[in-house]
Amino acid sequence: MEENNTPNPAAAKPALPDRLSADPSSKFHVAEIFQHDIGIRFNGKERRDVEEYCISEGWVSVPSGKTVDRKGNPVMIKLKGPVEAFYR
Repeated sequence: MEENNTPNPAAAKPALPDRLSADPSSKFHVAEIFQHDIGIRFNGKERRDVEEYCISEGWVSVPSGKTVDRKGNPVMIKLKGPVEAFYR
């Protein structure tokens, strides 16, 4: 029998958490996960502007247009609905 030495790409990726933030200063930021390409499906459509999500509570945090706060950070809004996180 031949041995298959190709690595399984799904085994090398860490499990996606229930809540994840792209902000490095957040306690929900996991740097190892951001080494891979992550996709977020919200209300059945894939979104690329999600800064933070929570699957169990059913919300995503996205920037509100080009509006920024006094520190220059984008103003975030929370949208509610079904959330699904996956690796691309």
